Amino acid sequence: MQQTQSTTIMKVSMIKAFSDNYIWAISSNASQNMALVDPGDANVCIEFIEQQQLQLSSILITHHHADHVGGISKLVEYCKNKQWPLTIYGPESESIPHCDVALNDSHTVKLADLGFEFSIIDLPGHTSGHIAYLSHDNLFCGDTLFSGGCGRLFEGTPSQMLSSLEKLSALPERTHVYCAHEYTQANLNFALTVEPCNSELVHYYNQVLQKREQGIATIPTSIMLEKKINPFLRSHEPSLMTSASEYSEVNVGDKLKAFTIIRAWKDNF
Repeated sequence: MQQTQSTTIMKVSMIKAFSDNYIWAISSNASQNMALVDPGDANVCIEFIEQQQLQLSSILITHHHADHVGGISKLVEYCKNKQWPLTIYGPESESIPHCDVALNDSHTVKLADLGFEFSIIDLPGHTSGHIAYLSHDNLFCGDTLFSGGCGRLFEGTPSQMLSSLEKLSALPERTHVYCAHEYTQANLNFALTVEPCNSELVHYYNQVLQKREQGIATIPTSIMLEKKINPFLRSHEPSLMTSASEYSEVNVGDKLKAFTIIRAWKDNF
């Protein structure tokens, strides 16, 4: 996936890790340097770096969970042995190993060597200090928004997560969404239970089945698509409120109540 930002071209490459994690490698035509987003596994990252003959200069962390930060220490040592300068960015309210620059949504990250600038978006919900990185039309959102789903509420409240998802929903529809897991098929199984008459969702589900049968990734997705098919971006819709009411046997008349019920429903699905 390539996007033009001024005179530089961003290349986003997928590095698969563990059973279903995606680590994102960001490079450009401006240099041989690169950045990693949420490197939970150092070994697959080092393999990628050496295969592509790139130099790691930055690590962008969205939140503190081990499958997102577990590779940092080994990558720091790797870069030290190579004598490569390395800067690690992460959320200011979470404990991130080796973090050099602590961020909140008043900050921007300028990766001058790559020619890109990222806006920071605070996204509490999955964890209390979760952040995302947005550059041009590319969103790196960790475990907040998935295709067809959203992250579990380990530390935040339903209200916080709904607010975070509404921030992402308000982004331009062309925005590419680079989340950190291949959860799409399982998410859509649930989404179809909640909103079975959504024709856009049915069509997307069939596309996803074909992709996964062929071992093809479903990520990146887009804000435009997620607004059509993702129940957690659609809690304001009457169809979602009806499903929430039927599931909970309580009359649901507002989006926060619908979201709260649907999130709890997914936890037990």
